[in-house]
Amino acid sequence: MANVVWHKNFRILLDLTRDDLDHPEFPGLWDLIYTADRFYGRRGVPVSERDLQCGGVCRDMGVEAPMHLRMRGGRREAVHERREDEERHSVPMSDEHKAYQERILRAAHEGGFGGDSEVRTRVGRTWIQTDTLVEGADGRRIGWEVQLSTIDERGLRGVRARVGKAAKNGITPAWHTDRAAYAQRNDTHWTRSDRLPAHLIARNGDLRIVSGFRALDFWHCDTSALYPCPHGIRRCGKAHATPTPRDVFFDDMVRQTAAGTIVPIQFRAGSTVHRYWVTSADRDRLDDLDSDDTRLPPERDTAPATGASRNRPTCRPATDPLTVHAPHDLPYVPALPTQSAAPAIESAPPATAQHASRAHQVSDGTIGLPSELIMLQQAAEDAHLKLQHLDDHHDRDLQRRVWREAAEAVQAAVTHYARTKRLNRHEVEARLRQLVRNPTQ
Repeated sequence: MANVVWHKNFRILLDLTRDDLDHPEFPGLWDLIYTADRFYGRRGVPVSERDLQCGGVCRDMGVEAPMHLRMRGGRREAVHERREDEERHSVPMSDEHKAYQERILRAAHEGGFGGDSEVRTRVGRTWIQTDTLVEGADGRRIGWEVQLSTIDERGLRGVRARVGKAAKNGITPAWHTDRAAYAQRNDTHWTRSDRLPAHLIARNGDLRIVSGFRALDFWHCDTSALYPCPHGIRRCGKAHATPTPRDVFFDDMVRQTAAGTIVPIQFRAGSTVHRYWVTSADRDRLDDLDSDDTRLPPERDTAPATGASRNRPTCRPATDPLTVHAPHDLPYVPALPTQSAAPAIESAPPATAQHASRAHQVSDGTIGLPSELIMLQQAAEDAHLKLQHLDDHHDRDLQRRVWREAAEAVQAAVTHYARTKRLNRHEVEARLRQLVRNPTQ
């Protein structure tokens, strides 16, 4: 028996514990559905060909379980057609499962967080039931699901659906298991510990998570690198991240996910997307690594200049590279942001004598780009490089703002210069970056 029924034709969930079946907009809904089901029964229509299915555990697992209605002792009941569907609702919780629930709550309370087990959360017209829901900092909600029993692929089909429902309701799914086959799946962020008896899980000893948590190793793709280039070439000279397995204590995992210092990520390796738990600092560094200053920040003024075309010329009199003579009327470029008030972070390097000398080396008559543009681009490159070597989260936030403002100054100066000289902006920008990043070419 079940209290939640799915009506195939109406495509709604019916809660038999409520007088209006949780649909006050449809008065008399119970009488209509019950009368129709009784009519089908008198006509000998099989239960599998009627309109009702289990809307609880069976539907969450992706199983279509036909049901029929009855009244017993003045109480409404929905009955499964098959015994195996009924047994799916009455599977007893193992002692190990209970021990994990108790340990999650104990670890959360020791960290100053609240929580409860078997929490039923409303999502639209349906519900999700979470094994253990931890209420973390800043409104963060971590939904721990413990999966220890051996079930087939059909039973695991509902994992992605349950994860999607939890995410839509603001719950971060955290699935834990002791089966290696489950931990290798990519439908959610799985963690795994060794298979242990209930009394060892429940006690205060060290319980380790041996799979699911990663430390990101950041490295430069040069001749001294230990890892192969993920792009399949010899050495590209860029920065990459490689996830390496790390053990973490289960209690620390519960508390730090609630505090937000351990977070889930999706890491792409080739065409495969892996789901790991990492520290928030590693997540921020990975976001910086994946970011590109060609897209950040956007240009302030995107309106095309009067009489100029954004398209590349259809014909060219010569195939020589871009040659522009340094103008004497370069427009005024806003200064770079000043020193931040935080003592741990330095602002983007201004156009100092070092930048000026470096700009003088690459700005000559054959190149033709003004030294002011080169100094601005060099300042932005230095700010971005400094960001990659910071570990403190607060310092990185401040330096990230410095880098964005420096990049904005470059974008604005390049746009103004290209429009003034009636040049293709993309070519000017590409040439400028080539000069600063590869001055010998």
